[in-house]
Amino acid sequence: MSPRAGHAGHPPRTLAFVESPVQLLNVLEWAHLHGLRGADPDRLPGAEPLPGTDPLPSVPAQVRRTVAGDPPQTGADLTVVVLSPTDPMTRGQLRRMADLARDEGYRVRWEEARGGTTAPFSTIGALAGSLRRADRVVMGDPFSRYVQLLLTITRAKDLVVVDDGTATMEFVAQLARGERLVRWHRKGGRPGARDLLFAPVSSSARRRLTPSARRRVEVFSSMPVTETPQGVTVTANDFSWTRARFGPPRITKGADMVGTSLVETGVVDGAAYLEAVRHLAKTHGATRYFAHRRESAEKLHRLAAETGLEIVRPDLPLEVIARRGPIGRTILSFPSTVVHTLPLALVGTGVRVAVFDIDPAWLTQTASPRAQGFLSGVTGTARDVHRLAAVSPA
Repeated sequence: MSPRAGHAGHPPRTLAFVESPVQLLNVLEWAHLHGLRGADPDRLPGAEPLPGTDPLPSVPAQVRRTVAGDPPQTGADLTVVVLSPTDPMTRGQLRRMADLARDEGYRVRWEEARGGTTAPFSTIGALAGSLRRADRVVMGDPFSRYVQLLLTITRAKDLVVVDDGTATMEFVAQLARGERLVRWHRKGGRPGARDLLFAPVSSSARRRLTPSARRRVEVFSSMPVTETPQGVTVTANDFSWTRARFGPPRITKGADMVGTSLVETGVVDGAAYLEAVRHLAKTHGATRYFAHRRESAEKLHRLAAETGLEIVRPDLPLEVIARRGPIGRTILSFPSTVVHTLPLALVGTGVRVAVFDIDPAWLTQTASPRAQGFLSGVTGTARDVHRLAAVSPA
């Protein structure tokens, strides 16, 4: 889907709603692919430091790459609205990604969307006018109750879903089958009181995300899409912006490991995960462990103490971190989004991505019945990775 004209006399008014660093990264990738231009950051309204944050240093200018003959940038086509979470790690990465978006010339609006009981009402009220005027709405998480509520307000004729990791695969499949929108690791459990209360909003969001004569829907993804809903445009994300903006990285001789939040989401047993990481680090000579932003401090402390791995808390999504380097010649990962995205971001660098299956014995008793099949599917559909059997720690 290429950018379409908005009302006469102005480019399409595009609002993007993001709640995680990866979502914001993929909004930038989508905007780059579709040619949305940014304004001069020095003349951009609303380019002051984000409220309640310290100013962040811009990414060094020497890594920015421009194409000779680029037309002058006369105005921003895109406004990014950050619906800020409360988790400190996620907020930190989002601030850095917001800094990158502003470096590209896009407007960034930071909303303390979860800053208290009244925050959702004030946030939605403040955004209602912009939502009604928007010609196009881009969202990173169609499962988000916040986003689903905002969808009931917009009149936009173009809706775009950018990657939110492996959840995108489930969203597309559920939309194709006409199912209610439920995150894969929660599916199979009985709906709670809040789920039942929110059900009408969720149903409305699903209807709005179904293409019609009045509404176009695009899914922008680096994940494999096997069930394409009728009328939905699927556009491949090959991380061309990340590759043009950063790197190529310096490659080290060792191996790096990528962490996962499967313990924190209640899918994998914590003790089994710790033992698996220790086994993999010893077997493959890994020295660094790139923590997922949702991993708990207690768990990471135990990993460092019991495995000897250097724990790295990235300040940007791993695709950008890896592209900037230095990065190990081998990257070890359990089933996760990065087994799909890192080979794209690191194409041509010689870095090898190896993915390990989750042993069914590691799953918790409360894990969704679909967990094992979904995680195996994440691994099995990954391209350009080395698939290794599940480790069986002694």
